[in-house]
Amino acid sequence: MSEERVTLAMVKEAQERLKGVAQKTGLSYATSVSEVAGCDVWLKLENLQRTGSFKLRGAYNKVASLTPEEREKGVIAASAGNHAQGVALAASVYGCQSTICMPKHAPLMKVAATRGYGANVVLHGDFFDEAAAKAVELTEKYGYTFVHPFNDPQVIAGQGTISLEILEDIPDIDVIVAPIGGGGLISGLAVAAKNINPKIKVIGVQTANMPSMKESIEKGQILTVDGKASLADGITVKTPGDLTYEICQKYVDDIVTVDETEIAAAILWLIERVKTVAEGAGAVPVAALMNGKVSGIRNKKVAALVSGGNIDVNRMSRVINSGLLRSWRKVFFETVIPDQPGELVKLISIISNSNANILSITHERSQHNIGMGYTAVSCELETANEKHVETLFETLKDNHYHVTLK
Repeated sequence: MSEERVTLAMVKEAQERLKGVAQKTGLSYATSVSEVAGCDVWLKLENLQRTGSFKLRGAYNKVASLTPEEREKGVIAASAGNHAQGVALAASVYGCQSTICMPKHAPLMKVAATRGYGANVVLHGDFFDEAAAKAVELTEKYGYTFVHPFNDPQVIAGQGTISLEILEDIPDIDVIVAPIGGGGLISGLAVAAKNINPKIKVIGVQTANMPSMKESIEKGQILTVDGKASLADGITVKTPGDLTYEICQKYVDDIVTVDETEIAAAILWLIERVKTVAEGAGAVPVAALMNGKVSGIRNKKVAALVSGGNIDVNRMSRVINSGLLRSWRKVFFETVIPDQPGELVKLISIISNSNANILSITHERSQHNIGMGYTAVSCELETANEKHVETLFETLKDNHYHVTLK
């Protein structure tokens, strides 16, 4: 049984091993998130953990539990990036060789950071599962000790130390919300929390692009989901583990999903309103809370896990742009104006009088669907909110402009 393979005693033992290695991260009350979600939300800031992610906990606990003979063979892992850094750091502490298989499209900063901890990085496949298959192949070929990112009792126990910290700070917490990829994090959280207080609700959040654990639990069997890439690259896992599936089936109260625009908006909200940087996977609990995905939490005490902050700065601008578009603080539209002197100035004046800021504007006469004597105009505007955009578009319509959102 899963509860025998991962126990509260194992989680407490992991907490002892992690002393002086993993930090006890902050649990910060998030007023802005609480107001939107209708409950009291504290953010467990694992994005401030060493290596920038909770993954250090499970990886270090696993490497620490190996025999000297196992470590002598060298360790290998498969990861989208965060587990990779945790294993690489743990291996360096114990003076053993580490090889990490990562998806080809893993964020560049995660690849660089993993190499920086001394690991040999092998890029293979488009998703975690292909990288994991490569790691198994190399394990069989070279006799490495495989450190699984989620389907391992010692890894799960290490992640469960987060629940111990949450309950030390808020003993009467009602709900814990956490991301799910392969399920190692939420399994550890749930084993620890439920064995201390069975009344605590444990809610998992997946990206709608890869809801493998949710679909597996709903269908009553482990499924492989051929999903799509996501901003939450750290949780795009096609197939849950058998151990994590069993624990989630027993202990996790509900699993919800969030889409890409909701994830982008949550990342932007955390940057602007909470002053913290979260990667996509780290933002999904906040996305779920702010979009009403978690039921039965009105006026409850909720801990939301910001699981990591290792977002690629090259991706950051795209994420911010997506969040601005979703919150109607940036808008693109097209219209058609007569090709006559003064008409463009007239359009710009209406926009200016609305207090919208023009970021870019282009006009061209050569579009095939534009009649003779007219020109197409495309505008990128900085706006305040959805109401601001609605008011501007009504004004444009009153002035006989036909506006199309891009």
